[in-house]
Amino acid sequence: MNRSVIRSILAILFCGQCLAPLVAAPPNAAEPTNAAEAAAKKAADDHRLDEQYQAWVQTLSPAEQSWERVLQANLGSFYLPIHKREKVAGKSNAWDFVKDDPQLPRVLLIGDSVSRGYTDSVRKALAGKANVHRAPANCGPTALGLNKIDIWLGDEKWDVIHFNFGIHDRITPITEYRQRLEQLVDRMRKTGAKLVWASSTPIPDDADKKQTAASIVERNLAASEIMAKHGVATDDLFTAVAPHLERLQNPNDVHFNAAGYEFLGQRVAAAISKVLEQ
Repeated sequence: MNRSVIRSILAILFCGQCLAPLVAAPPNAAEPTNAAEAAAKKAADDHRLDEQYQAWVQTLSPAEQSWERVLQANLGSFYLPIHKREKVAGKSNAWDFVKDDPQLPRVLLIGDSVSRGYTDSVRKALAGKANVHRAPANCGPTALGLNKIDIWLGDEKWDVIHFNFGIHDRITPITEYRQRLEQLVDRMRKTGAKLVWASSTPIPDDADKKQTAASIVERNLAASEIMAKHGVATDDLFTAVAPHLERLQNPNDVHFNAAGYEFLGQRVAAAISKVLEQ
């Protein structure tokens, strides 16, 4: 083989090696390549989840199915998919249907995602002592409370209502916060239940989220004056957890880790037990 032929072969091989890394691998058929495909995939996933969830609902008793319909109407676009995924996976959560023991008092928890986080701990702590329900929502700010309180209270009798509004009201003008909280207390007192107010837990300063730690202190002070006026017991979660935030609260977050929710749940259970014993 002459030198010119050898040089030609080497040139072909060299160019092939150079080009090989430039050849794009075929796209993974399971991964969307643009916004339209991503939206279509999400829609398909949502449809599949809903089918699985509805199949699960069909296995429930009429009372349980009725509760699921309440959740579907009230949990919203963020929490409802979470609930569906957990139910399809066979997991318990804060919005589990509660089959009452008629011999035990009925307790309702009203509050935001922090309240949701400690609900299971409260139920475990009060097992055999109370039927612990929670409102079918992340109860958010006082404005939402006024719109939804009748749905949350339902038609059945409550012995104790443990409630909180604060973190979602951190930028609500303090005068409006007071007025709305007064209205909510008036409405809940009409149920005949014993009321327990939970002070809002601390939040970090965060300019991006338009929140300050001081806003919660201010709202807790306003709430304490209203509760004193109406003779409502206070479960001071703020003071209880404040010394332990480094260990119990997620970094730069209003939410808590598992140990934090267990800590809060034990406090809430103790406050409810105290009221039930009176």
